[in-house]
Amino acid sequence: MSIHVGLDRGDKDVREAEHWLVERLGEHRDRVVACTHLLRVPSPHVAFSIAVPSGVELDLPAVPDGLVAAAALAREEHLSGQGGRAFAYPGKDACVGTLSVADLLDRSAIERVTVMGGAPAMPETLIETRDHVRPLWMNGKLTLVTLPHTGGRIAPFEMPEEIPCCALH
Repeated sequence: MSIHVGLDRGDKDVREAEHWLVERLGEHRDRVVACTHLLRVPSPHVAFSIAVPSGVELDLPAVPDGLVAAAALAREEHLSGQGGRAFAYPGKDACVGTLSVADLLDRSAIERVTVMGGAPAMPETLIETRDHVRPLWMNGKLTLVTLPHTGGRIAPFEMPEEIPCCALH
């Protein structure tokens, strides 16, 4: 059983926000599912949602009054499995190098792998992870969206180096 928390500090930079929360999660970062949400209210910014399993206690700051509704939205998107990009999750550290789809699903909290356009990936298909695997909540499942890569392989849609122009789209 997990408790779902919405957290918002009004961060503008995804990478800085993630680093801040990973430091806060400490030894628990492999036990929670922490996601970023790119929200536009009250202005464009990054909010968090965190699924915290029973027995894990986190020291998180209070949400400022002007961001309470945005934090609640991030929580609801995560809870419903309809939004959020996971950057901390069980098995994340095992999602490195080249893995088959079956191995990735077996080693991590990721529940589904799709190829751009929604086609399912075959269990034996190899994924070039580029050591940067950020699944999304889609239709109730933590889903890694991929693109075709060289040699019949696939790779995560999100590149390891975020493109600055797209940070808040």
